[in-house]
Amino acid sequence: MKSINIVIPARQEAATLPTLLESLGSLVDPEQIIVVDDASSDATASLCQEYGVVHLRHPYNLGNGAAIKTGCRHAMANVLVLMDADGQHDPVDVRRLVEKLDEGYDMAVGARAPSSHASLPRRLANAFYNRLASWMTGHRIDDLTSGFRAVRTERFREFLYLLPNGFSYPTTITMAFFRSGYPVAYVPIVAGRRSGTSHIKPLRDGLRFLLIIFKVGTLYSPMKLFGPVSLFFFLLGAGYYTYTFIADHRFTNMSALLLTTSVIIFLIGLVSEQITSLLYRRE
Repeated sequence: MKSINIVIPARQEAATLPTLLESLGSLVDPEQIIVVDDASSDATASLCQEYGVVHLRHPYNLGNGAAIKTGCRHAMANVLVLMDADGQHDPVDVRRLVEKLDEGYDMAVGARAPSSHASLPRRLANAFYNRLASWMTGHRIDDLTSGFRAVRTERFREFLYLLPNGFSYPTTITMAFFRSGYPVAYVPIVAGRRSGTSHIKPLRDGLRFLLIIFKVGTLYSPMKLFGPVSLFFFLLGAGYYTYTFIADHRFTNMSALLLTTSVIIFLIGLVSEQITSLLYRRE
């Protein structure tokens, strides 16, 4: 595979890098592998030098998404393979993802089996994200948050400005591709258990992922999010007005508040829809 770059964001992953880099060395030349060191304090830099791969280092911790963007900016190949350095992703699957692009897709995502997720809460959370994103896009999404994917470099670079610096870049890039009409494929994979300690904190990042749900809605199709909420307040206001009219023959302030809230939310949705269209405008 001569026309790809493999981008690996790494932070404190020196324990798993040797095995990963050795396996990838049988697939591509070392200079095709880009390890983005997100200010690690371990032996990441010396390992990259030992295996002859490209080593890019952030001066301080910028985040997983920022590392992906750094690697993408330095890539020279037409196809990018993005994967984690924690030992979860099997290098054998790289070829399967890249070959999927030859079928006319712009991005191929490694869809993890449910058993790949470490805990039941994480399985449930990922199932919820997948269901929400599938409803938003009108396309089945098997794994919204997978960090293992092959993508055409030119297409990926179109959305660098949209990608966050944290852990939610897979969600954003997936929705961006569907929003722009770029075909996305899912390739079933089995991800291993990560080695070492996860950088994700359940409480802190749980709240972040909750915010991602709303960002997904406003990023892809705002009216699918604002519309039902607006309808809920409208029906609530109309129902309360009907009740007070029959019971007391009057129109209450609460009915007015609920109906007004419905209109405001609907108008916010319309404005968000126009902003979203501008974000995805093709030159």
